[in-house]
Amino acid sequence: MPKQKTHKGLAKRVKITATGKVKRRHCNAGHLMSGKSAKRRRRLCQPTLVVGEKARTFRMALGQ
Repeated sequence: MPKQKTHKGLAKRVKITATGKVKRRHCNAGHLMSGKSAKRRRRLCQPTLVVGEKARTFRMALGQ
């Protein structure tokens, strides 16, 4: 039976932590930052966790 392939596009965007959680970057943090408040910019720089059923789907796509 063939093996499950890793979804390479997703693998470049998320990381699996040592405890198995899925870590990702925030969107809207690439450019046009001058129009955003400093509080919002700081928050967008922090990585966040994917939760719920979406995290399970991501782990399956990454072969975890």
